[in-house]
Amino acid sequence: MNDVVVIPRTSTTAIVSLIFGILSWVIFPLPLVCALVAVICGHVARGEIARSGGTLDGKGVALAGLLLGWLHVAVWAFVFLFLMSLPFGLFGLAHGLWQFFLQHVGQAGCDNSTFHL
Repeated sequence: MNDVVVIPRTSTTAIVSLIFGILSWVIFPLPLVCALVAVICGHVARGEIARSGGTLDGKGVALAGLLLGWLHVAVWAFVFLFLMSLPFGLFGLAHGLWQFFLQHVGQAGCDNSTFHL
């Protein structure tokens, strides 16, 4: 009886994915880089585990790294879109205030023709 029991080891790539997923939320200078590393390593680890034939484990670790990475990428995308839309909102606010000013100056008896944008 030569039954060999193979104990699967945890994928190193999955561990790297989880570590960088956590670091993306902790380290300030390069959070987006850490998040992208977590996402890439997580996808690579899931493929490794699927092809390993049971010799590698760590699906949950890889999934946790993927989720942390993708959530961080989503947060940065939202922040980027918000910051890009901010100037347009400020322009609309300034335009509205200018129109309000023109209406009230006109009501005070001044000539509106000199205040056009």
